[in-house]
Amino acid sequence: MVHLNRIYTKSGDAGQTSLGNGRRVFKTDPRICAYGGVDELNSVIGVVLANGPTDLEMPILIHIQNDLFDIGADLCVPESETEIPTATKPLRVTEAQVIQLERWIDAANEKLSPLNSFVLPGGTVCAAHLHHARTVCRRVEIGVLKLTSHEDINPQIAIYLNRLSDLFFVMARAANNNGLRDVLWIPGANRAGL
Repeated sequence: MVHLNRIYTKSGDAGQTSLGNGRRVFKTDPRICAYGGVDELNSVIGVVLANGPTDLEMPILIHIQNDLFDIGADLCVPESETEIPTATKPLRVTEAQVIQLERWIDAANEKLSPLNSFVLPGGTVCAAHLHHARTVCRRVEIGVLKLTSHEDINPQIAIYLNRLSDLFFVMARAANNNGLRDVLWIPGANRAGL
């Protein structure tokens, strides 16, 4: 269990921070950037929650927020490190967490009509915030993939984030009256001018 009794420690004032294994790294390290992005995504979901998701979506979004803390914890302790200062094993994201996302995607997508074009982000306030979460999730996934070019990480993290952005997409369509309020992209619609 996490115990926080002080919020500031002054240990990061020189631009470094500690990973979960105690190793000090610069705050610009790709690993810190990766889990900092996960934290940002979690905050965007908080904005979604504050802007009226349905009673059905709310428990899913809270579940996802908890999973994102799991991802942050996973990223915080490098896989290549064998010496962990605590007696507990590092928390790792599992395939079961990805499978749960796939179940939610399939259930939400069943109610939506097939698309004939790409969807422009927007519609209801909740849908717009879910589209924002989707795009932040894609950026976070890219940051995690950049990290994999430097060191090994749990492959389930990138898979989870990939599925999560898909879930946000179908949830955004559901929030747009199951897609009826979606605004579709019309390729080249404005090339002739006004």
